[in-house]
Amino acid sequence: TQKDINDAVWKACDTFRGSIDPSVYKDYVLTMLFLKYLSDVHDDKMEGYLTKYNGDLDRAKRSMLHERFIVPEQSHFKFLYDSRNEANIGELINIALTDLEEANREKLYSEDGAGIFQNIDFNSSKLGEPKDKNQRLKTLLIDFNNEKLNLRPSHLGGADIIGGAYEFLISNFASDAGKKAGEFFTPSEVSTLLAKLTKSKPGSRICDPTCGSGSLLIKAGNEVGSGNFSLFGQEANGSTWALAVMNMFLHGFDNANIRWGDTIRNPKLKEGDALMKFDTVVANPPFSLDKWGKIEDKDGEKTTVSYDPESDKYNRFWRGVPPKSKGDWAFISHMIETLNEHGKAGVVVPHGVLFRGSSEGKIRQKTIEENLLEAVIGLPANLFFGTGIPAAILVFNKQKSSNNVLFIDASKHYESAKNQNKLRASDIEHIVTTYRDFAAGKLQPGVVEDKYSYIASPEEIQENDYNLNIPRYVDTFEEEAEVDIAAVQKEIELLEGELVKVQGEIEVYLKQLIT
Repeated sequence: TQKDINDAVWKACDTFRGSIDPSVYKDYVLTMLFLKYLSDVHDDKMEGYLTKYNGDLDRAKRSMLHERFIVPEQSHFKFLYDSRNEANIGELINIALTDLEEANREKLYSEDGAGIFQNIDFNSSKLGEPKDKNQRLKTLLIDFNNEKLNLRPSHLGGADIIGGAYEFLISNFASDAGKKAGEFFTPSEVSTLLAKLTKSKPGSRICDPTCGSGSLLIKAGNEVGSGNFSLFGQEANGSTWALAVMNMFLHGFDNANIRWGDTIRNPKLKEGDALMKFDTVVANPPFSLDKWGKIEDKDGEKTTVSYDPESDKYNRFWRGVPPKSKGDWAFISHMIETLNEHGKAGVVVPHGVLFRGSSEGKIRQKTIEENLLEAVIGLPANLFFGTGIPAAILVFNKQKSSNNVLFIDASKHYESAKNQNKLRASDIEHIVTTYRDFAAGKLQPGVVEDKYSYIASPEEIQENDYNLNIPRYVDTFEEEAEVDIAAVQKEIELLEGELVKVQGEIEVYLKQLIT
């Protein structure tokens, strides 16, 4: 079952716990899971062909060359497991991964020629002194050789169990990794909410320009309701990019196009010289990223500018260039510029995006005047890994049903958990239903639901100087209970009487002590 496999892979992490940081060892465990999966699928297929061809090994091997992945003999998990006591086991695993990449260049190399395993080194000193490292790798191989981790499709059935196990590991690493987790994982409930708010039609192109390990992108794809969609993503961190590529394969999205690189300075998802356009763009970009834009290379007296958002060749920042210490509107501008004529975008942002002034205020005003902003949704605090600050979701839509904007304050609707708060299914449903009713034109401007949702007209937002701070629209003021002055006066008199009585008693006791 899913639980058995989740428990078994989580146990495999015990090898590293306590001695190596989760943000480091996650890459080793997830890579080993991927390798074990490919090896088990290979064995399953091979057995099938041997049965089909009555044990003719040559015919079976020839047929295996047309399979989804080719697994060279020395890249197979069984070879590594049998070599577990070798002194150079780390090196053998590295060679196995390189050979696996070479045998599957079409799939395991990016268009830029980067292999997905190039950032991972099983022979690294990060895993400890040689003796400790070898012991850890041996234990890892033994853990993955567990019968419970039989990942053959014939054993697992058709369910997406392997993809589920990978997601389970990533989310658990995220809660262990603390602050570093935000770089590779968006909490599952937030991904679900974003995917439902931007629900794509069949045939859609869906993109996440800051895709982390790809789980938000997969959620957005699954929301389509059929297999007719294509996934695109870009991720700046090389190790995280590799996780995203593996995640796509494990979920069966072999045609997903995930690129490695900085989305702002070097967007890779292009058609010809222009940026690729999408039906849906979803993202949870880094909050208020510092030094996101201009790059100046100083060489003695000479300064070369290798990237400047002011002269961005795709003209993404025509509404204005965000401040260099706050990259939020840079990512939003990129997302809007990559929407097609009927596209929709959903993005997670810190609240400062809603009200900060100067260049950010000007960009915000322009997007509102263009009638692109559809909804502002305030989320509870402490939902995200690595930051307790509350965030909001902005929905932009090129085909709005009106020129009004929906505001939702969902900050009080959540379940308190040990390390962080969680959105319940009912909280997500509440937000999504309100949003869909608004998008369908069923709701009138003004208060929709007391202390929860409000529809603002463009004039009202203009009166507020294009400030989108949610309390300006959704009145969450709690009236205090009326005070009954007469009753309070009576109580004071009663207490004063009691005080006189107590003071009299104290005086009596003091006199007794003196005498």
